[in-house]
Amino acid sequence: MHGVSLIRFVVGVIGNIVSGFLFLSPIPTYWRIYKNKNTEEFDSFPYLAAFMNCIMWIFYGMPFVHPDSVLIVTINGFGLVMEIIYLITFFIYTSNKQRKRIMLGVSLALFIFGLIIIVTLLTLHTTTKRSMVVGILCDIFGIVMYASPLSTLKHVIQEKNPESMPFWLCVTGFLNGAIWFSYAFLKKFDPYLAFGNGVGGAFGAFQLAVYAYYYFKNSPKGVVAKDEVKPAIELV
Repeated sequence: MHGVSLIRFVVGVIGNIVSGFLFLSPIPTYWRIYKNKNTEEFDSFPYLAAFMNCIMWIFYGMPFVHPDSVLIVTINGFGLVMEIIYLITFFIYTSNKQRKRIMLGVSLALFIFGLIIIVTLLTLHTTTKRSMVVGILCDIFGIVMYASPLSTLKHVIQEKNPESMPFWLCVTGFLNGAIWFSYAFLKKFDPYLAFGNGVGGAFGAFQLAVYAYYYFKNSPKGVVAKDEVKPAIELV
């Protein structure tokens, strides 16, 4: 392994590490749910979107869809395991209404995913065509996941206080988008990986800019960023 291939591998490994932190970020809140035996005001939809996002990127990374994408498969495989754990935990401690929503959401996601697999493999006979169709769908789900912290902006602006914003998640979201955006340009340009993560990195940068604005405006001495704020994939 030499030159660009080595750099691509190293960047991909770093991207896996940062993405791992991104997927682990809901753990404090889920520990809270476990202790309180109640999901409180949290909603299941963001986890369903993240679940779909992971299975789509795993499919995208398959050799028969987009060759040489092992690192994309590994990190999203880890993410998928975490999302399943989150959804099971949510299912146990939530209301019957939310349980029905989770079952319907997972069933719909698997149905859509199965349909995508069938159409992709039966009608698209080259990896170029498969990468294009699956890549566009991956971008859609990825952008939804990246954009989820924006749901706190209204509250932050109204209260003129950034403490309700998931600071560390915004940081990891920005870094994750930037790293995978860079990865897309190494060896062979991947426009779908670049677009989704480029937009995600931009969302992260914007969120950090908003946080910094109110951080310094409210307290020149600074305030402590809270780690236990609701992560992006669970904001309502």
